[in-house]
Amino acid sequence: MTRRAGLAATAAVALAAGTLGTVAAGSAAPATTAAAEDGYLGTLSELAGLPEPSDELVHEPTGAWFVELTAKPVADGGTSAAARRQQDRVLAEADALGADLDVRYTYDRLWNGFSVSASETDISSLAGSADVAAVYPVVTIDAPDPATSEPAMDSALGMTGADIAQSELGFTGDGLKVGIVDSGIDIDHPDLGGGGTPGGTAFPTERVVAGYDFVGDDYNADDSSAGYQPTPHPDDNPDDCYGHGSHVAGIVGADGDSAAGGVLGVAPDVEFGAYRVFGCAGSTTSDIILAALEQAHADDMDVVNMSLGAGFVTWPEYPTATASDALVDDGVVVVASIGNNGAAGTWSAGAPGVGDKVIGVASFDNLEYDARMFTVTPDGREFGYAEATGAPSAPTSGDLPLSRTGTPDATQDACTAAGPLPDLSGTVALIERGTCPFYEKARNAQQAGASAVILYNNVPGALAPTVAPPSPADPPITIPVVALSQGDGVELNNRIAAGTTTLTWTDETTTIENTTAGLISSFSSYGMASDLSLKPDLGAPGGLIRSTYPLEDDGYAVVSGTSMSSPHVAGAVALLLQAHPSLTPAQVRDLLQNSADPADWSLIPDAGYVEPAHRQGAGMLDIDDAILASTAVTPGKLSLGESEAGPSTRTLTLTNDADAPVTYELSHTDGISTAGAPNNPQFFEGGATVAFSAPSVTVPAGGSATVDVTVTAPAEPALGQYGGWVVLTPADGQPLRVPFAGFAGDYQQLPILTPAGAGLPSLGDVTACGRYIGVNCTMGGVYDLLPEGATFSMTEGDYPVVLAHLEHAPQNVSLQLFHAKADGTAGRPYGRWNTVFSEDFVGRSSTATAFNAYTWDGTRPRGSGTDRRVPVPDGRYVLRLTATKPLGDPSNPDHVETWDSPVVVVDRN
Repeated sequence: MTRRAGLAATAAVALAAGTLGTVAAGSAAPATTAAAEDGYLGTLSELAGLPEPSDELVHEPTGAWFVELTAKPVADGGTSAAARRQQDRVLAEADALGADLDVRYTYDRLWNGFSVSASETDISSLAGSADVAAVYPVVTIDAPDPATSEPAMDSALGMTGADIAQSELGFTGDGLKVGIVDSGIDIDHPDLGGGGTPGGTAFPTERVVAGYDFVGDDYNADDSSAGYQPTPHPDDNPDDCYGHGSHVAGIVGADGDSAAGGVLGVAPDVEFGAYRVFGCAGSTTSDIILAALEQAHADDMDVVNMSLGAGFVTWPEYPTATASDALVDDGVVVVASIGNNGAAGTWSAGAPGVGDKVIGVASFDNLEYDARMFTVTPDGREFGYAEATGAPSAPTSGDLPLSRTGTPDATQDACTAAGPLPDLSGTVALIERGTCPFYEKARNAQQAGASAVILYNNVPGALAPTVAPPSPADPPITIPVVALSQGDGVELNNRIAAGTTTLTWTDETTTIENTTAGLISSFSSYGMASDLSLKPDLGAPGGLIRSTYPLEDDGYAVVSGTSMSSPHVAGAVALLLQAHPSLTPAQVRDLLQNSADPADWSLIPDAGYVEPAHRQGAGMLDIDDAILASTAVTPGKLSLGESEAGPSTRTLTLTNDADAPVTYELSHTDGISTAGAPNNPQFFEGGATVAFSAPSVTVPAGGSATVDVTVTAPAEPALGQYGGWVVLTPADGQPLRVPFAGFAGDYQQLPILTPAGAGLPSLGDVTACGRYIGVNCTMGGVYDLLPEGATFSMTEGDYPVVLAHLEHAPQNVSLQLFHAKADGTAGRPYGRWNTVFSEDFVGRSSTATAFNAYTWDGTRPRGSGTDRRVPVPDGRYVLRLTATKPLGDPSNPDHVETWDSPVVVVDRN
């Protein structure tokens, strides 16, 4: 074999909606003015202060698969018996073919099929079965980051109107059951109906009335973790040893005494179902989540919340999304976080939040929060701080002098490239965020003798950094590292510049007003979904939220993430259903969207711009207005598709349950548009034009009326996402809004197989990885072969692998086999069935240098029967990678991209 050596790639998967700080880790200072020449406003890295992407290639693996079968599940009118018979038939067929499938879970209530551990080759052997509808990868869902702060003020309820719904309208969620698919619920917590003594409450409880532990304490699906333990050990008690699920449940419906330090949730009288899919640490998988959804269906939940998801899996066809849609069809309202991948750019939302009928929820920052504090001379001013993940906790007493390594004007403060630092011995070093990673800054200060580090933001807002070592080979940070807002950091800088300044650590807390309050959180993911449906649907507070935590871990914590915004909506749904029990799930979503309030653009606030509709959906949840509304507009959102065919016309229907007619004046508001590379998108002023069939519409008492809305996409940006809101304003009362979004241009012109890192697509091999594709691995080599090709024995893992970066989400990725011509190019196809691998509804690569790997084992399809997958003779071949554009026609050459490999020589001798 002839192969090159070269770069190594670090294995990583970024697939979860966990808990992050309010500003993503990054670098460059943002633009401070909106110089909108031709509507262009800047890129994400420029405006959000994010670092330029690394050129290090990162493998995004699979290794387990959903196999969807053709018979209908129970929720869609099928029977369990018929589904099971079909499953048994397909598994028997696989066994006859010699496919090595390890069945993980079987499903029949919401989705018919099973999940298996298998190689790509063995999965491909099922492709010809008439019973198989589709195959999808099972993805790993990272456990949310448990990093916490001190208790915050309970300000989030007031942002959504939940306080009014409780205190003035009298709704508490009584009589509703909310299922929490998460890390379980602390059944002992008094705010959640427990007795208040760890281990002293039996399940089920007065509040946690149903549930199941699908995994056990030790379960961890993250094979890069030292605690990797991928075998579930289920039991009947879904008690929480991790914290995230208890935090989520508390937001939904804790019933604590806030005056005594307890938590009052959005719907404090709901009952809970607890469906535990995480162990005490680590990750889970999407097939376990689907099993939990089926159990929630069996337990007759009214609402299901999922503060988790598979980031970048933006297709509504993904199994957890379609199973969620089936729950909705059966009358259950499903709410899910949209994801925490905002720093990774557009098209970054995840399943199940992208489900067609799921309420996908974005995150907004909270009004204020409490934090630990230190004081500073000469006046003893208090500074609230957050502790960095990956560093020791700050002390609660003691004095140290302050030093600084740069100024607010520095661009490489404490970065290695800027040169050695001064002697910082015995001081607390003040360092500005920017250019290089937080770990590098903290490490350099530590080596210069600093006793602690204060990192401060270079953009408005709070900062929740991590200084964990980037790899096991890097030494840990052994000194405390804390973080301040930009304003507080500049104030400290000025004090140090004026003379000797001393810091005193304390064990006290202080209340901090959040400078980004009411704006979309920096971590909140961007839509749309890959089928151009508008996602997310709306937003709620998710940045810096105080809620319940296991009693063994202090009982309360402040955590951030779309994980926290989703339960605000789930609790609000319970309030709305208590007020209006006859509402269908579709009507619930419409009402919540009608009453939501769009927010300013978070990257340049107070400049007249509005956050993209495909990032905030309808806007901030406003539950009291939704409950009190007597008029509704359907549909609650407009997904306009691509604009190539011209303007889009939709009909809005208004219904009025009041005893007097209402007249609405019609107008619209534009949101920011996005285009360009998904990982570093460009931002533009909105520019859609909206016309109405009439300037106003009158809705009679107890009746309905319609109005046509025609939206014309802006000319710029080309191949970008645009959107806004139709606004219906009455003479008195609150306006109603309907968000809209679409794609400007021909959607199938978006690139898929773009070069990444070392020039992907390319040809590699399994041996260079050291382990089979399908698990995380660090791959040696530059991932290509010499032009004359290479020889593979097709044994013991010696297989060729096509490595591909997917810039956007393809509708299908496949490998076809061709005979190689003498000049090394593809000749005639190898037989009638020459597709050796095919996968539908694939997500985009999560970073600019991430890649997927597709293995060929030297076999090809032959047709039907037990011999339909057979080895090819030894010889010279070319593999063609084909990516079908999203919503494309695979028979249209303009809708596919292809790449041909160098010659692959098969020699089994």
